[in-house]
Amino acid sequence: MKKIYPDAAAALEGLLSDGITICAGGFGLCGIPERLIDAIRDSGVKDLTFVSNNAGIDNEGLGKLLRTRQIRKMISSYVGENKEFERQYLAGELEVEFCPQGTLAERCRAGGAGIPGFYTKTGVGTIVAEGKEHKDFDGETYILERGIRADLSIVKGWRADEAGNLQFRKTTRNFNLPMATAGRICVAEVEEIVPVGSLDPDCIHLPSIYVKRMILGAPYDKKIEFRTTRQREAA
Repeated sequence: MKKIYPDAAAALEGLLSDGITICAGGFGLCGIPERLIDAIRDSGVKDLTFVSNNAGIDNEGLGKLLRTRQIRKMISSYVGENKEFERQYLAGELEVEFCPQGTLAERCRAGGAGIPGFYTKTGVGTIVAEGKEHKDFDGETYILERGIRADLSIVKGWRADEAGNLQFRKTTRNFNLPMATAGRICVAEVEEIVPVGSLDPDCIHLPSIYVKRMILGAPYDKKIEFRTTRQREAA
């Protein structure tokens, strides 16, 4: 099965249409699938639902798609670094489903494992629990959360072999792993592709069975969300 494509646009060909749901890996600007996000922007598809820990920042990550008004709904945990997100949400132009971070990760992991729902104590007694089924276990109240299945997953890996077995580098693993398994089709961009057999089987984070298409995205420029400096004190 051919998995390696020449660029992001080719890898996404035939997978994009208006109104689909996309799971996107990354945390802030760490481990985000930059090339694939750019290709989605350039495709012009709209009314998208994105499942992501956050919405990027202004003009970076998913912030690019907010600027072009291609996102209709966000299912997210942390969204505090994006002014355009804030503006659209407060103006009623963007639908938002807030989800606690651990619950969001588990909803995606559960969806990828074929689990339609699970009970958790997180969010009980808050607006997160509104409209959800409540159930008591051993004297404690839990709420029902649904697993997430998406039409498409886009993730960023560090190293992959030609079959699509992926490794993530340190904290870039973050949400990439559960997002990858939650999509019916997963497209990955990676920094390096090596021959089959080059990776230690014990060090593979995402097996190739989950990765349907792949591109070599390097080189990357390291993005910094916040830069804090101070004046050097006089000697």
